[in-house]
Parts: sequence; structure tokens; C-alpha cells
Amino acid sequence: MRTPHLLALGVAAATLASAPLLADAHREMNAEMTGTQVALSAEDLLDPYYAKLAETVQLPVAPANAALASDATITRLAFGSCSHQLRPQDYWGVIGETDPDLFLMIGDNNYGDNGWSGDASLTTLREAYGVMATTPQLAAFRAAVPMMVTWDDHDYGMNDAGGSFAFRDWSETLYETFWSSSDEVRSRPGVYESRMFGPEGQRTQVIVLDTRFFRSDLTTMPYTLERPALGVYAPSDDPAKTMLGEAQWKWLAAELAKPADLRIIASSIQVLTNAHNYESWETMPLEREKLYAMLADREESGLVLLSGDRHAGGIYSDAPEAADGERLWELTSSSLNYSFSTTENNTRREPDPLRLTDFISEENFGLIDIDWSARTFTMEMRGAVEGESRVKRTVSF
Repeated sequence: MRTPHLLALGVAAATLASAPLLADAHREMNAEMTGTQVALSAEDLLDPYYAKLAETVQLPVAPANAALASDATITRLAFGSCSHQLRPQDYWGVIGETDPDLFLMIGDNNYGDNGWSGDASLTTLREAYGVMATTPQLAAFRAAVPMMVTWDDHDYGMNDAGGSFAFRDWSETLYETFWSSSDEVRSRPGVYESRMFGPEGQRTQVIVLDTRFFRSDLTTMPYTLERPALGVYAPSDDPAKTMLGEAQWKWLAAELAKPADLRIIASSIQVLTNAHNYESWETMPLEREKLYAMLADREESGLVLLSGDRHAGGIYSDAPEAADGERLWELTSSSLNYSFSTTENNTRREPDPLRLTDFISEENFGLIDIDWSARTFTMEMRGAVEGESRVKRTVSF
């Protein structure tokens, strides 16, 4: 059952006055419910509107994508995050030159939330997808390189939004239509997905998580002049809070029980670090411990975590107690074309004992190279402008 969200209801009501389709849907619902007392959530109110909108508006669709057969052996996987649709798109060619078997787009794939102000039709998000649909560099890349995707806040529809985002159902429709999501993804709420590639002995499982659709609201902390400006979110030990939601947690447990030689798990937000108060798994320590325990219980395999979001990145490692002391590895790559500051400033500003490299802020993308004969994977970050290597580590599995 959906839970009413008062702020969302207020936004929806405000939108009602300026959206004829929504007003018509609301009148129909009132006519059907005359004399009946029913508690409605914002999403209940919006469902008829979105049904009508889907019949009225043409939704953008991404250029056709090359397919990767399930029996194909992956030896190189590329990934990236944080791409503004109106900024230069030449990085697609730079990534393509590395000849990856698969590319993961793991969040902030556009900045369609820009200018969001209670528009239930998510016009700016739809327009952002429209720009992507006609981007020639993306079309050429997708014709050559298979892709898997997940979203983060800016292509979800609202900065730092989670499960209480009132317009998430329509956002999911835009996402699944644009990316031509699989029947499996379309059949359930959220956009999480897992695929298996390669024969026994060289089997790679690629899991992309959804850290938006089900996520509980984050706990904020007051700003003080004494506290460095490294985010506003405080860790919460509230056991009711969830990062993935019950259904996705059950699904993840089942996926990790499948036989695989190497698992690559993409989270749009960072997992291991404790060095900042922006969005990360640290905001929900109990949920992160649950993830660590689930990873420890997985069917035996190698493992590497991928993340984005930060407009900077590096290589991280930790051996948390909740993971039975196993050493975990994470490569954060961000952003593809939307850098904010210099590596020198960011590295100094955000010291982190778990980060083994500088905090690379120049535009970048990530690579995972798999040497099946040596049973190693190499994590590498490369510049998205010239393709130069910035950080690199090789790990046995």
C-alpha cells in the first residue's frame, strides 16, 4: 500500500491547477469515488493523469544499441556517470577507442531535474532525454558498444530524491521507454537489473542496483561554521530506513546465490567511504552492514564495486568486519563531462584513509580489465578528454 506523503500531495495539488490533463483525471476519480472515503497517496492521485499523459506525449527513445550475447566472455568493461546532455559529448569517442565489451551508465545520465518546480509531467527530464536521443556521438557509441544502465538523482527527477519523490512512477516510465528496458525491469517497480555473461570458468555477473526508487528519506544535520562543507546528511541507525527496499534486497540475495566467477556490482552512490556527508551508503550504516553481510554470504566469486555521483573519483578498499573481514574494492568514476574542481583541491579537501589514490576531479571514465588466465581484474580511471591513465590497481580473485 502506498503511504500518503503530505509534501508531495501539496505539490501535486499545486500542479493540478495548471495541468489540464491532471485536472481531467482528478475529476474522473472524484466522480468514481463519490460518497466513498479512501485515503489516497500522491501516486494514487497521479496514476490516472499519467495514463492519459502516456497516450498524449511522444516519449524519447535512445538510439539502437548493440547486443551482447550471454555466452560472450567479458575482458573489458567500461563505465561512467554524471553526463550533462548540453555539455560536450566527445567522450563517447574516447571511451569507444578502448573497445569495451560492455559499458555501464550508472547514474546522472542526464541533468533533467534542472529547473524542476513541481511539474508532475517532468517536462525538463523528458526534454533532456530528447536531447540525448538526437546526440550523434551517443548514437555511434550505442551502435558499437552494448550498454546497461541505472539512474541517480538528476535523471531520477529531483536532487537527492528517494522513495518519497511523488513523480517517481512517471520518471520510471520515461527511463524505461528511453533505454528500452528489458521485460524483467518493466515488470516491477524500480530499475535494478542483473545479467550473466560468459561460459563456466569465465562467468561475469553484472548487477546494477537502484538506490533511488525505494530509498528512505535521509537524515540531515544542521550546518555550522565549524563543520567543513562536505555534505548535510548524518548517518542514521533507524532500522526502519532502507536503501534498496524489501523486494530489491530479496532479489539481490537470490542473484548473489547464483554461480559466477566475477561479480561487478554498480551502485550509483559510493559504498565504502566514510569521508563525507553527501549521499552514500554511510548515511544508513545498518543497510551498509546488511550489504556487506550479503556479499560475504555470496556464492564464491571475485567482486568489485563501481560507483559514481561525486564529480570526482578514485580507488577505495576496506575489509569491514560485517563482510567477515574480506577486502572489498571500489572504483568511483565521475564525471564524464561535468567536473567541478581540480584534483589537487579535492584530494586536500577530502582526506580518506580508504581511498588509495588521489581524488581525481578532471572528467573521467572507469575501466575494469579482466585477465581470466591470471585470475585478476585491473581497475583503472582514464581521462575522458584524452584517454590518459590516471589511477590503476590490479587485484587477484
